[in-house]
Amino acid sequence: MPTYDYQCQACDHAFEKFHSISAPSVRKCPECGLLKVKRQIGAGAAVLFKGSGFYETDYRTKRGKAPEPAAAKKD
Repeated sequence: MPTYDYQCQACDHAFEKFHSISAPSVRKCPECGLLKVKRQIGAGAAVLFKGSGFYETDYRTKRGKAPEPAAAKKD
């Protein structure tokens, strides 16, 4: 879900709102309560990786070597 930037035309209060693309735009200002909020054109968001990193946790073992393919493992 994207984050949208909004600004109130009455009190000039700027804020961000995190909601789905299909959700209606915010119309009421949380600061003054008037229905004067306009959505701003933002730069967009980048991909955010949280945690210790996708490469270390998803593709590599703790020893730093690539994991063995499933067919090569012996029981």
